[in-house]
Amino acid sequence: MCYHFRQSKQLKSLEKNFEAKANVEASAFEPSAHINGFDFRKTPIITGTAPQQIQCYHWGLIPSWSKDEHIRKHCLNAKIETLHEKPSFKNVQHNRCLVLAESFYEWQWLDRQGKRKQKYEISVPTQEVFAFGGLHSTWQHSQTNQPIHTFTIVTTEANELMAEIHNMKKRMPIILTKENEQAWLDGTHFD
Repeated sequence: MCYHFRQSKQLKSLEKNFEAKANVEASAFEPSAHINGFDFRKTPIITGTAPQQIQCYHWGLIPSWSKDEHIRKHCLNAKIETLHEKPSFKNVQHNRCLVLAESFYEWQWLDRQGKRKQKYEISVPTQEVFAFGGLHSTWQHSQTNQPIHTFTIVTTEANELMAEIHNMKKRMPIILTKENEQAWLDGTHFD
């Protein structure tokens, strides 16, 4: 699964690459060489409802019906094959977004117990910055009544290269090209 990625580009670079204007408070945006999903930090995304804007949402989707935010540790990724079945994702499967990244990290198990691992950084050679396919949601905090905007990265079955690297679960994030970003946001592709 995809729990770690790099997004160290400044907003100006992201705006140029994705032809979108940043709608982000300076304090909400922190470029980083290593973003860990379990930190639930805000990272830049572009939603299908505002495709001309870069916004920062928290990684770890919290469904609108959730009583608290603890579910997000189980919603960092969503399998594309089961989006319509899983309660956490079936109501937001059409809330598409682009998760902006430079690369992502996966670990290859070198033994059956996973005690020895090799870390890999995977990027798209033809793109300095690219997008993962994602889903987003808004949850009202039960105590503060503030809206919390969250997202998940959608995964698919690993291709031949990724099956060799991510050799236990054999999954990979959906990696979009410039040509299919809009199709992802519209929901006209990958269903």
